[in-house]
Amino acid sequence: MTRRRIVTALLVLAVVALFVLPLLLDGGTSEYGGTDAAVTEELEADGYAPWFDSLFSPSGEVESGLFALQAALGGGVLGYVLGRLRGRRAAAPGAGEQ
Repeated sequence: MTRRRIVTALLVLAVVALFVLPLLLDGGTSEYGGTDAAVTEELEADGYAPWFDSLFSPSGEVESGLFALQAALGGGVLGYVLGRLRGRRAAAPGAGEQ
C-alpha cells in the first residue's frame, strides 16, 4: 500500500468521523432543528407577523427532495462551467509549452 493511499484513507476516515462523532456523543438528546424554524418562533414570540403566506408548502420529504434537487443542479452547473474553463485552457495555443 502506497503512502498516497494511506493518506487518502485517513482523510476519508477523518471526514466520516466529523459527521458521526457529534451524533454519537450527543446520544440523541438534542433536536437538530434548522435556524429558520428557531428564528420564526423567536420573531412570532416578539409579535412580528409575516408579510405574505407561501404559495406552495410541500411536506417535509418533498421539501427535502426539492432542496437536494436544487443542490444537484447547482453542482452540475458548477461542474460544467469548471470543466468548460479547463477545456478552454487545455485547448488554448501554447498551453503545453510550459
